[in-house]
Amino acid sequence: MVNKKSRQEVRVKKHWKIRNRISGTTERPRLAVFRSNNHMYAQIIDDTVGNTLVSAATVEKEISAELEKTNNVDAAAYLGTVIAKRAIEKGIDTVVFDRGGYIYHGKVAALADAAREAGLKF
Repeated sequence: MVNKKSRQEVRVKKHWKIRNRISGTTERPRLAVFRSNNHMYAQIIDDTVGNTLVSAATVEKEISAELEKTNNVDAAAYLGTVIAKRAIEKGIDTVVFDRGGYIYHGKVAALADAAREAGLKF
């Protein structure tokens, strides 16, 4: 009998492999992405002290009011621009991208591309 791991277990294992190689510093914090079935979350984290410097999510009222749906590629792109604008306001212009174990495609790629277009470098 074949014992197949769930997608969630595979994603978490990939995420820990990525986290062993990627760490956010004060000069270059980590842009972490989490995707649920209904929403997307993005945080910019300084791992040296364990602080979240900037965050944005489609759960927030001001962001979800601009969106028709909160779980599609357009929502991810809008979230990317919002997180980039908030980061630049705080003086953060360079980050390390942490895709959270997700495949760099679709929503995750849209968020990353929108953040780059809005001024973040990674």
